[in-house]
Amino acid sequence: MRYDLYKFNENPIYFAYKRKSVNNEHKETFHSHLGIELLLIHQGRGTVIVNNRSFEIKPGMLCIFQPFQLHHLTLDYSHDQCFERSLAIFEPTMFEAYFEKWPALHAFFTYIYLGKLPFPCLYDIDDQHILVHLFRNFQERLPFGAETNRSEEISLFLVNFFHFLKPMWSHLEGDYAAYPAGRKNHQVEKILSWIETNYHIPYRLDDLAKSLHVSPYHLSHLFKEATGLSISEYIAARRIHQSVRLLTTTTKPISFIAEEIGLTNVSYFCKLFKEHMDITPHQYRKRWTNHSFY
Repeated sequence: MRYDLYKFNENPIYFAYKRKSVNNEHKETFHSHLGIELLLIHQGRGTVIVNNRSFEIKPGMLCIFQPFQLHHLTLDYSHDQCFERSLAIFEPTMFEAYFEKWPALHAFFTYIYLGKLPFPCLYDIDDQHILVHLFRNFQERLPFGAETNRSEEISLFLVNFFHFLKPMWSHLEGDYAAYPAGRKNHQVEKILSWIETNYHIPYRLDDLAKSLHVSPYHLSHLFKEATGLSISEYIAARRIHQSVRLLTTTTKPISFIAEEIGLTNVSYFCKLFKEHMDITPHQYRKRWTNHSFY
């Protein structure tokens, strides 16, 4: 897992248009961001897990990941498939003022980054769709604009994007019961739900299997097949994700944070954190403090 410490104070948006990955590149990604991620998929197949639910990755899919929201993508590169996507990652509070002139749009924008969304993904967005056009237009305009106009170009892109997204979202939310979520395995979602409730306590596979009335072997095989990770790997990543949130939003001592995520041995926590993040918890907190814009 990687938790992206993107320096929004140096560059207010991370943007890419039709970026391609091939030959098993980024076959599995397990991460979250400090800002909103808009991910538009042009080509590719696989599975994304977010909010303890599994969704089918396919062309014409738009995913919206909220700040601090853990998501796991497993990509299928069989038959020489590639993964092509456009994405924009930004810190929503930096652009909120641009939405305040339009109360309904502002309310929708606030809901998207702060609300409890019933679904994170929309489908059937082809290359002629207005949202794709907005990505393409922003790609064309951004490199040639003066630095003083950069913030204006970004804000126009975001305001227009959410303006056209709003009626699409409202339509699907109104008919949510019929929305094709693309879930492949309800049992896997039960496992994810159990993990979300219990990741902060010591993990035992037998406890999980007993809770779901499934054999430990079947449970492990089922989860690995659906996500590409073992249950223990997923729990470790979930714990690290929570520790990052606590490191960046509280002043709690590292030993307390370790206990809160179910690890009583602080040395093991520091070792696990460094394996996932390449730096120690103390270094991460220091780096975050140095680059924070709050």
